[in-house]
Amino acid sequence: MLTATIENVLNRGLPRSPRAQQLCAELAGHSVALEVRDIARLLVESTGTSLRITRSDAGAEAEIAGGPFGLLALGGTSPEAAIQRGDVQIRGDGELAQKFRELMLLLRPDLEEELSHVVSDVPAHQIGRLARLAFGWTHKAATTTAQNLAEYFGHERRDLVPRNEGDQFLRGVDALREDVDRLDVRIALLDQRRGAR
Repeated sequence: MLTATIENVLNRGLPRSPRAQQLCAELAGHSVALEVRDIARLLVESTGTSLRITRSDAGAEAEIAGGPFGLLALGGTSPEAAIQRGDVQIRGDGELAQKFRELMLLLRPDLEEELSHVVSDVPAHQIGRLARLAFGWTHKAATTTAQNLAEYFGHERRDLVPRNEGDQFLRGVDALREDVDRLDVRIALLDQRRGAR
C-alpha cells in the first residue's frame, strides 16, 4: 500500500520534468535498493517511462542505506556531509546511485500540492503554512539553545574556551611559530657566515 502510494506520487512528477524523463530513460532496466535502517528495504527500478517500487530483497546494482534522517539529508543542500559523517552508506555502483538520487530530487513531491488532493487547496495551503512556521520556530529555537549552551559552558562554567579567546590564542601561536621560523633562518645564516671565515 505504502509502496504503491510512493510510486504514484513519484510517477506523477515525471511529466513535469524533461530532465527526469531523460534520467528515467537512461536508467531503464537498472535498480537501486533503498534501505531505511530498522524500517524497510525498497527496490526502486526504472522501466524507462516510470518507476516501480517494491519491497524486495532482490539484488540491486547499488544500495543506499541509512537512517530516516540521514536519507532525508541526501535531499538537502549538503548531501556529501551525510555520507562523510557515515549517516548514509552507498554500496555498489556509486554513479548509478547518484543518478537515482538526482532523479528522486527532480521528482520530489510538493507536499502542499499532494495534500490538496486529499483536503482541497485552501486547507492544504494553511497546513503547509503552519508547518513552515513550526519548522522555522523549531530551527530558531534549536539555534538559540545551542548558542546559549555554548555561552554558558564558555563564560559561566569555563569548560569551553570562548570563540574570540580561542581565535586570539591561535593567532598568537601562529605569530610565535613564524617568529621561531625566522629565528631559525637567522641562526642558519649566522652559522654559514661563521663557517665561511
